[in-house]
Amino acid sequence: MFKLTPLPAFDDNYIWVIESPTDSSIAVVDPGDAEVVERYLTDSNRTLSAILVTHHHRDHTGGVDQLKSRYSVPVYGSSESKFPGVTNPLSDGDSITLFGATLSVKAVPAHTLDHIAYLVNGKTPQLFCGDTLFLAGCGRLFEGDAHQMQQAMDYFASLADNTEVYCTHEYSLANLAFAKAADPENIDIDETITRCEQVRAANQPTLPSSIALEKKINPYMRTREAALVASASEYAQQTLSAGVETLAALREWKNNF
Repeated sequence: MFKLTPLPAFDDNYIWVIESPTDSSIAVVDPGDAEVVERYLTDSNRTLSAILVTHHHRDHTGGVDQLKSRYSVPVYGSSESKFPGVTNPLSDGDSITLFGATLSVKAVPAHTLDHIAYLVNGKTPQLFCGDTLFLAGCGRLFEGDAHQMQQAMDYFASLADNTEVYCTHEYSLANLAFAKAADPENIDIDETITRCEQVRAANQPTLPSSIALEKKINPYMRTREAALVASASEYAQQTLSAGVETLAALREWKNNF
């Protein structure tokens, strides 16, 4: 299990720092801003060893070229990536070794078609899921579709309950507000809202989440639950089937929420 540090970037991004357990090396996940990373390297006297990219969007890749040119490190990313800075392309089912740990690669094309997630295998697994899974939410369907997002959610739900979820935006309170509207009788959502409000009032990240929590509060991971099917059907003004149809309606509802 890695020690991880979130570096805030832009308005609501997090660049995750993965620390080596044996030396001063670090890796970073989705460095949209090189200056933020370089400042951390200087202040903490660390050495950059690798960059992990989940998808091509600029707020996740904007700092890669500057960091790569300065530090000559490998850049891991999807073999399908639209971002040309990837030096070590990865496909679904691949794995990489980082600081002695194995990270499994899973293709989750929904938010974008080149989106991948990295799972650190171990007693307490750690998931870097980019913009596919958020606390109580999922990414917009910019390039993929609801079927692909449902497949991604089913994959995430299959992971161990104690898997820590490291997404890359501080969207938690907005997502929870929608989750409450879609699932108003869910007391786990109420409890999570209270906790996240307290954490944000202290200017701390609401992350990581966990798979166990997401299975209780995330509407997109609960699209086969009767309450969410009924709520999505009411929004769509038609009877929807569980799963993909419910997810599609929930995501459209959230887009306009």
